[in-house]
Amino acid sequence: MDPIELRFAEYSGTLAVLEYVGLFFLILIVSESLWDIITGRRGQWKETASNFTIAIVNALLERTAYGLVFFIGLILVEPFAFITIPKTWWSWLLALIAADFTYYWMHRIEHRVRILWAVHSVHHSSPEYNLTTSMRLAWVEGLIEWIFLIPMLMIGFDLVQVIIAFLTVVSYQTWIHTEKIGKLGFLDQIFNTPSVHRVHHGSNAQYIDKNYGGILIIWDRLFGTYEPEREKVVYGITTPLETANPLSINFREFGAVFLDAWKAGSLRSAMGFLLRPPGWRPPEDLDKT
Repeated sequence: MDPIELRFAEYSGTLAVLEYVGLFFLILIVSESLWDIITGRRGQWKETASNFTIAIVNALLERTAYGLVFFIGLILVEPFAFITIPKTWWSWLLALIAADFTYYWMHRIEHRVRILWAVHSVHHSSPEYNLTTSMRLAWVEGLIEWIFLIPMLMIGFDLVQVIIAFLTVVSYQTWIHTEKIGKLGFLDQIFNTPSVHRVHHGSNAQYIDKNYGGILIIWDRLFGTYEPEREKVVYGITTPLETANPLSINFREFGAVFLDAWKAGSLRSAMGFLLRPPGWRPPEDLDKT
């Protein structure tokens, strides 16, 4: 075994738990889908089919050289860590908190930088909200999101510990993609719950860019992005895709971004279309209105 394989073997028990949790969630997702279809509760079966297709492609990509980008990028960064945090029970707790904090800011940036929104909008584009929505993740996410974990490595967390902590934060969010669980009282003030996350998926004006948290919602409360569920949530993005084609779901927004940048009147405006928030227009365009 090479050193990386040995380190993953050291955490094999923890990784196995995550695998079992993933299998449990998959059974839950399939069961909910079958129940909804049989009882007529699933309005758009094409959306469900697309979500499963996107998930299958993602699973295949993660098991190829493409998927290794996530790990290779972090492996190359690890030697430059400022310190080394010992691997103990408390460092696991700190790693999970740090991963959750990292996820909050990664998620917030993905909403506020348009080229990253082109990636993340895949997850938000469905007009339906059920457990299959949790699997509707962009095919190019693995090429980008590892970059946000670099600070955790730089301050001394172990590579595998960082990956497991991040996967835990992501896995947790599977069960909250549902309308079958209502509000949970004081838990909605602390954790990312179904009610809290329904708000995040809303295209209602007051719900846009709210509730970015992964496991804990206290980051949103600290940084002013928390919004409780009040009126009925309208799911999807402000400009609906009106298609269930997985290719369009994954790449249409990229086309819109680059078309705007290509037509921009200057390099500065072109960069603005790429790096400023969705909906941004250059000053010269605003002057014409």
